[in-house]
Amino acid sequence: MTETAAPTAAARISAVAGAAALLLSLSAAPAPAAPPTTPPTAPRGTLLSVTPLGHASRADVVRIVSGAGVDAAAARHGTDSYRLTYATITPFGAPTTASALLVLPDGGGDRLSTVSETHGTIAYRGSAPSTGDDSSDIGALLYASGGRAVVAPDYLGLGTGPGTHPYVDTASSVSASVDALRAARTAAGDRGRRLTADVYATGFSQGGQVAMALGRELARGAEPRFRLRALAPVAGPYDIEGQELPAIFDGRVKGRSGVFYLTYFLVAQNRLWPLYADPRDAFRAPYADRVEGLFDGEHRNREIVEQLPGSVEELLTAEWYERLQHPTGALAEVLRRNDGVCAWAPRVPVRLHTARGDQDVPIGNTVSCAKTLAERGAHATVLSYGDSDHHGTYQRAVASNARWFARLDQFRSGQPR
Repeated sequence: MTETAAPTAAARISAVAGAAALLLSLSAAPAPAAPPTTPPTAPRGTLLSVTPLGHASRADVVRIVSGAGVDAAAARHGTDSYRLTYATITPFGAPTTASALLVLPDGGGDRLSTVSETHGTIAYRGSAPSTGDDSSDIGALLYASGGRAVVAPDYLGLGTGPGTHPYVDTASSVSASVDALRAARTAAGDRGRRLTADVYATGFSQGGQVAMALGRELARGAEPRFRLRALAPVAGPYDIEGQELPAIFDGRVKGRSGVFYLTYFLVAQNRLWPLYADPRDAFRAPYADRVEGLFDGEHRNREIVEQLPGSVEELLTAEWYERLQHPTGALAEVLRRNDGVCAWAPRVPVRLHTARGDQDVPIGNTVSCAKTLAERGAHATVLSYGDSDHHGTYQRAVASNARWFARLDQFRSGQPR
């Protein structure tokens, strides 16, 4: 495992919430360097390298978080940020590498609980948590300042990971997230900090869905050294087939957002499980000739949006416009494979954050998730933020989560961990 130097975090952290929302991930950072080759024998979660990203004082944290419109009352410490490169697997189980952001408080004792924060939709690898202009998203910064370790995986194909991102491939997002926790445990230990078993799983948008699935795997014992302590996902597309996909067609998801999400999903899933033989089968001209190149990890969200139409009617062929509203065959199987993240019974506290005003991931996703959990004997507290939009929901949820995690940590204090 190697360690390299990098610029200070205080200069790198922006007031934007971690490239989480669709049109807010517009970092001007240069593309990261090619990742190291994974030794074929490296077990999953092996830490391969650590790059320090620098220090932010508590005053820096308060200034940055407050400047992003988030209540910074939970900030207690300064933070130190690192980029981790680690061994993991592809969607088909082959060895690969991925990167993640680790943020540690500069206080809070030697034993730290962990927040896993999984990020929302980004297409440009340089906007991932560990490689963007901001060395930490706002949530990671605030949660760590409150006295917890924070692990924010970049996912496969983003950050310094090779290849393209398998967008909404839930299984590989979870395996990369579990392996990031393993690598973070090693990195923290090398710095004299012990990560306790407790993990708070949260995430925004795409990351909200990943957080629910990660919580399920931790509860099933995917990594015995960690146990799920609480779930607090934010505005996740938990019900793609029943809520998110219909909302793209009926107007509940605003036009350009829906076009972006849908195109990204089809291109990424087609790379894994062929849905169409030629882009022209699914996409109208002139978009059919450009969609695959746009989602290569080297284009920022704004660049992509500018080269796509404003509506799904303009984007899709007549056949695929109909097929996506009535999925069958391979498409239906892909949806089933990545849906169902709420179909289990968490035995930990659960909070689901949402808003009626969200036109990226409509509130119906959260309602569906809460109902599914209840049907399995679990209870989720739904926190709705009225007319807040997608990003506004994240801003309010982050502050709420930071306070909640602090209370849960205090309740746990003094018990074996």
